[in-house]
Parts: sequence; structure tokens; C-alpha cells
Amino acid sequence: MRGNATGRYLGLDRGTSGLRAALLDEDGQLVGLWRLPSSPGEPRDEARLWWRDLITLLHRVAAQCPLDGVRALAVDGTSGTLLACDCNGEPLAPALMYDDLRASAQAERIAMQAPADSGAHGAGSSLARLLWLLEHARLPASFFLQHQAEWLTGRLLGRYDLGDENNALKLGYDSRTARWPHWLEALSVPRPALPTIHPAGTPLGRIDLQAAKLTGLPADTLVVAGTTDSLAAFLATGAKDEGDAATTLGSTLTLKILSARPVFDPARGVYSHRLLGRWLAGGASNTGGAVLASLFDPLMLEQLSRRIDPRRRSCLDYMPLLRPGERFPVNDPTLAPRLHPRPVDDARFLHGLLDAMARIEAQGYRVLESLGAGTPRRLYTTGGGARNPAWSALRERALGCRLNTPEHDEAAVGAARLAQRGALEETP
Repeated sequence: MRGNATGRYLGLDRGTSGLRAALLDEDGQLVGLWRLPSSPGEPRDEARLWWRDLITLLHRVAAQCPLDGVRALAVDGTSGTLLACDCNGEPLAPALMYDDLRASAQAERIAMQAPADSGAHGAGSSLARLLWLLEHARLPASFFLQHQAEWLTGRLLGRYDLGDENNALKLGYDSRTARWPHWLEALSVPRPALPTIHPAGTPLGRIDLQAAKLTGLPADTLVVAGTTDSLAAFLATGAKDEGDAATTLGSTLTLKILSARPVFDPARGVYSHRLLGRWLAGGASNTGGAVLASLFDPLMLEQLSRRIDPRRRSCLDYMPLLRPGERFPVNDPTLAPRLHPRPVDDARFLHGLLDAMARIEAQGYRVLESLGAGTPRRLYTTGGGARNPAWSALRERALGCRLNTPEHDEAAVGAARLAQRGALEETP
């Protein structure tokens, strides 16, 4: 942990596994990082627990590092997690979480009204979840819609009518025209419930006095518009210029690149978020670490990887999927996994799998380039797979470019960078 300093920036990441907080100093250097895992058995959809955890974690931070120097903060949260609340922020129904897919019938209604390039398609969209709430929850005539990060931001501000562009994409917001589109009226979406949208990093106002007392934050703390957890993780890498790209090697393989123009290919799950005055285009393949985890335990993966010569290309032709279906870089819901023939030597088998994943990643960036997103100039990697040297070497060969070590891989750091951006924007 670095020494005391004024002018610090706080990032709060409400991710899938709990809450994290990051503090940056005036130079953008990490002061400290704190974690509060979700408690087993606690309901994930209980918004009051999100707020309780935020207070708890900030008290832990304050015990190690005084909060009186915090100048600004921003919050990120899971994409698509939606909550209906009243004017005081009290939940009117349990939140519908990012992985809740009950709204399949509502997604069919959206498909008949929304443009093909809207981010609101599918049962995983927050718009589909809103339509489900309108049909199944007993909502009053007047209410507010908030995504997870927006609601926590609202708790800190004391108001619940504001949102950010990145979370709003799945609710139907059109970032290219910076407005809620007219086709939402055909779905009977109540306009007064929709938040007023701001770009991520926009100063929203000073912290509510009651929230300041509960959290221990200074009464003049600036609250800045946040983003989704995946976009905050992108910002944490250090990516900030056109052509900066990041691959996340997690359970799936996710690619993102900062582009001068927005690109869309809904059939392959390619959408663009407005970010840092540019557009962040990306797509996700179903291949990735989940396939490897189904075949090898972590120790075996480490041992076998040491036996791979990444200078040699595997002669095996695999399609590493857990189950049939792929969306990016190809759109084929019937594409079958191909994991045979399996050599007797497990190192050769793993070599073939990693080689195939590297080719899929390279193909993904070619697809994004063909859509107009540009070519990666600087490529960062995050996720568990980034720690595998053999995989990294195979990827560098397939991609034809050097991989850069990310500055950080915690989304909370990206949220803190948004806080700093907002504070600088507010400064005359």
C-alpha cells in the first residue's frame, strides 16, 4: 500500500463474485485494493445486501487507509442486472440478475420491434427483463428502472433517475443518437421509468449527506457515472487509445477493441459501447477456459503446458466447445464440438486445444476488422489463461503481434479511472 496522499479516486466493482474497491492516487497509481466476497447462501437479487456490502467494505478500507482524501468515485456492476425501485430507492421486486433467462417470451416480442443492431435483443437483455417485470410484478404506476451499478450510484447520490450509456445499451438505449428510441413505445415501455442517460465518466453530483455518513466518505465526494463490470475491466488494463484491444481468457473468450466508429453484427453478438469518446466493439466465443477445466485439473494444466513447444504448430484440428453452438467469430448454433482424435499424450492434446483457441481469437479480431473496428495496435490479456506462457506464445504467433501485460486486471481499478476522468472533467 502506498503512502497517504490527497486527491484519491475510488472505484467500486460489484461483480459476479462479490464487491471490490480500488483507490488510485493523483498520478493514477494504485494505492490499495480490497475485496468482500459474496456470502454463501445469500440471495444475489437482494439489492439491500449490495448496499450493506458497500458500507461494510468501505469501513474496512477506512480502517487501513483514511477516506478523507477521496475526491471522486464511480461504480461498475454486472451487465443486464435490472431493478425496479421507488423514488426512495426501495426495491419493488427482487432484482433480475445478469444470468436470469426467464424472459424468453418477452425477447420474442422485442425481436418484432427492435432494429437488428439493437443491444436489447435476447432473453439476457435488461429490456426483456423489464417486460417480464411489467407482466409479472405488481409495480405501481410510478417507478424507476436501475441497473445494478446505477442503483448503487443512486444510493450514493440520493436519486434514482440517472443511468449510464453502457448499462443502458441492453435496455434499448441508442448510443449513436444519444436517446431512447421511439420503437420502445410499441412495447408499452413506461418512459418516465427510464433513467436520464450520461456517458460513463460524467460527473453526476456530490454524495448524499446520509450516504456520506454511512460510508465514511467526504461530504464533497463527486459521484461519477459508472459502467458495466466488463468495460471497467477493459479500462483497468491501461487501454485508452484507438486500436487498443483486450482479450479476456476466462470461461469464454472475449475480445474488445477501441474503435473510431461503432460496428454491429447482432447475429454474431458484436455490439459497440461508447467509451472514452470512442467506441468499444467486441464479441465473445463459447470456447475458452471452461472447456479446459472440463478436461484437466489446474495442476495438470500447468504441468502439461510446460511440455508444449509453442514454436511448433499442432497438426490437430479441434473446435473446443463444451456443447453445440457458436456465435462469434462464426454464427452457427449447431456447430458441434470437435475434440477428437485425442492423442495418447495429453500434452499433445492440450497443445491442439490451445492452438485452436488461438486461431479462434485471431479470426475474431479479423472479423472485427472486417466490420470496420480496425486492427489491434496494442493488445492486452486478462483472465486465468493469461498466466499460461505456452498459450501466450501460441497466441502471439496466431495473432502476429506482441501481447502486452495489463497494468491491472481488476474492474474496480477501471471504475476508479472513470472517477478520476470525471473529476478532471469537472475541474475548470
